[in-house]
Amino acid sequence: MKKLFCLGLIALVFSASSAFAAKKKVLDAKIDQAIEDFYEHTTAGKRLAEDAAGMLVFPSVGKAGFGIGGEYGEGALFVKGKRVDYYSTASASIGFQIGVQSRSQVILFLEKSALNKFRSSEGWEVGVDGSVAIANIGAGGEIDSKTLNEPVVAFVFGSKGLMYNLSLEGSKITKIKKD
Repeated sequence: MKKLFCLGLIALVFSASSAFAAKKKVLDAKIDQAIEDFYEHTTAGKRLAEDAAGMLVFPSVGKAGFGIGGEYGEGALFVKGKRVDYYSTASASIGFQIGVQSRSQVILFLEKSALNKFRSSEGWEVGVDGSVAIANIGAGGEIDSKTLNEPVVAFVFGSKGLMYNLSLEGSKITKIKKD
């Protein structure tokens, strides 16, 4: 029974990806709000974003798990302040995890070569096609200086819900078309 529940949960998360796929106009509004929230969350992150080669914004990544888990979200890539493409992020996992969570993610490509590698891939997998450092924000909203030396840095914020297990490792990011 537990296995059936877990398989059903995974199927629900991934089937929801197409059923709940946001319309372009709605997604754009959510992305704009997420960027505003990100800039309010950390002024150092805002300064870093302004200098980054690219910024990938996922306003809402939903994750659910009970032993077996999955997550999905849609967002957009910005280059030089302009929205250039839309992407989805998805992953599945097995292991100790329980709960449901929704969070926002901003991934900054600090080096042009990392951005070019990301954009030229058919599907970019975190930890396989590129390493992503999760930013540690200290007192006063400052970012750990060790993180600033990485070519790709992620910020996770606005978590709603409770989930034990935070990692972007294994997330597959794929270009999508939006109407």
